[in-house]
Amino acid sequence: MKSFISLCLTACLAVAAPVASADVLLIDAISENPSNSEAGLQRPRTGQSMNTVRSQFGEPRQELPWVGDPPITRWVYDHFTVYFEHEYVINTVVHRKTQQ
Repeated sequence: MKSFISLCLTACLAVAAPVASADVLLIDAISENPSNSEAGLQRPRTGQSMNTVRSQFGEPRQELPWVGDPPITRWVYDHFTVYFEHEYVINTVVHRKTQQ
């Protein structure tokens, strides 16, 4: 009886054991840094003030009025959009290149 239980337990474990599998994703070598990398497009950094951004990057193409509480303001430049909370950068998003 003991060998029968041992055999059943072994069979159950063999069936229930997880099967490891993985897909392999092959990517061509990237020849240049993506624009949103540290080495890519220069853009405002988190914590910079509006005055610092304006002096470093010039006038934005468009200044959108603040919304919400706390107030979030957007400045749109040619290659990126800057998001401010009050007067400090909280995020900068690089625009995607459009395919022609």
